[in-house]
Amino acid sequence: MKTLTPSTLFWRMAVSFTLLILIAGLSSLVGSERIDLSHVFQDSSDGTPNIDYEILVHIRFPRIVAAGLIGSALAVSGVVFQALLRNPLADPYILGISSGAALGAVLALLCGLNATIAWGSPLGLAAFVGAMFTVWAVFTIASASGRRHPATLLLAGVVVNAFLSAVILFLTSIAQGTKLQATVFWLMGNLNTAAVGGDSILFILAMAVLLSLMVLMRLAGALNIISFSPEEALTIGVNPHRIQTISFACAALITSLAVSLSGLIGFVGLIIPHAVRLLLGPDHRQLIPLSAVAGAAFLIVADTVARVVIAPAQLPVGIITALIGGPFFLLLLLRSSLRIREATA
Repeated sequence: MKTLTPSTLFWRMAVSFTLLILIAGLSSLVGSERIDLSHVFQDSSDGTPNIDYEILVHIRFPRIVAAGLIGSALAVSGVVFQALLRNPLADPYILGISSGAALGAVLALLCGLNATIAWGSPLGLAAFVGAMFTVWAVFTIASASGRRHPATLLLAGVVVNAFLSAVILFLTSIAQGTKLQATVFWLMGNLNTAAVGGDSILFILAMAVLLSLMVLMRLAGALNIISFSPEEALTIGVNPHRIQTISFACAALITSLAVSLSGLIGFVGLIIPHAVRLLLGPDHRQLIPLSAVAGAAFLIVADTVARVVIAPAQLPVGIITALIGGPFFLLLLLRSSLRIREATA
């Protein structure tokens, strides 16, 4: 394996970021309504609204930005959870964060909370509170024995996820028709809430993702060691418990924010880290930032497909990511099974 140099990382980031800009630009031109770029920034002489400008700047751009930020958050969270749990099949939802956010949103919908508040939407706020409560519950359960082992975190997440999923099914089964439809649509994942919620919501998410990336990049070297052997980390002076706690907190925060704004968009945190790792290697110094860029590009493309595949109607983007991620997950599962079989043969 070649040593990762700063210049190599710089050029890989420059190329990937350039591709992201191109993808975002092309996606802004695709939609159920055709826009003419030559008319976008022309002033209207009779005072009528410039429809091309309104569609591009006030509808498509916010949605593309939201997709990019949410895709980055989910992809980076996937990198962190796979490193901490040392499980290639882990993603941001395996610890029950998605179920906690979904439960909060379902409760808000069933209670008829529709008024706009400072955060933007009570649905998003309830989902965020539910997600963070789930993070606290998983940590509390995993720490009950006095030692927070990755396997214990994984099992605690699976148990909490199963319990909360059962509660969600119960609540949706007793919901009224209109509330049930809104709940199911949110659970399938969509970017409408994030796109129309206002600049303040996107700014909060952007700051959270940026700060988490800065923290995680400083811990990238330690994550390389911990993902291989926490015991070896201790021998060279790295505190695995401290690194795990900080990394988990960053990943849980940005996942909670993303899910609270977009609903349940699965498999981004599974597909993207594996794709980047397969193409460029497992070094977290490049895996974290490149997964952030690749996750943004992936969700932008997926949302563009969701917007146009049955235009003028729109599919929830969670359906598109699930159609792609389901077969990908099965391939990873078969690959892991073959490796286990070869190791025990």
